[in-house]
This record gives sequence, C-alpha cells and structure tokens, in this order.
Amino acid sequence: MSNIAIDQVLAQIRSMSLQAGAGVKPAAPAALGAPGSAGAASGPAFGELFKQGIDAVNRSQQSAGALTDAWERGTSGVDLAHVMIESQKASVSFRALTEVRNRLVSVYQDIMNMSI
Repeated sequence: MSNIAIDQVLAQIRSMSLQAGAGVKPAAPAALGAPGSAGAASGPAFGELFKQGIDAVNRSQQSAGALTDAWERGTSGVDLAHVMIESQKASVSFRALTEVRNRLVSVYQDIMNMSI
C-alpha cells in the first residue's frame, strides 16, 4: 500500500471518529511547530484515536459475523447480497487497520534505529 493510500485510510479513520461524535479535529500545520506548544494538542491522544479505530473495526466484524449467522440460519429479511457487502466492508477495514499498524511499527523501528 502506498503512502497516499495510508494517508487516505488515516483521513477516513478521522472522519469516522468525527461521525461517531468524538469531536476530533486535526491540528493545524502551523500549530504543530509553534514555539511553546510542546506538542500539546487539544482532543484525544493518538492512542485513544487508534483504540477507537480498532473498536470500529471490531464492531464491523461482529456485525458482519452476526449477519452471516442470521443468513445461515435462514432468518427472513436477510439477503445474501447484504451479507456479502458487510463481510467485504469488515474485511477491507481490517486490512486497512493492519496496514496502519504495519506502518506504525515501521516508523517506530526507524526511530529506534536512528543514531543520536
């Protein structure tokens, strides 16, 4: 996955957290390097955003699993197309989360390997 795709996934995670009512606003580029800011940004910490993303993926997978079970049991009103769409949404969100995780691990390793 390219850098552009990772950035798009992160932007989508941010927009999903906004839709969920988290009220997260990305910091302005000028505020990030402002003297005296000491990196303090308003809003939830990165760890909290990542946890929200993981929780959203988990909910998506559980929903797809429940829908699949309902279809397998023959519950009325559950069609195969809807089951397949939800399963694919859960799969794509999990792959995106895995890519973000891999990117974070890679960045962490790069930082740890830097010479001082």
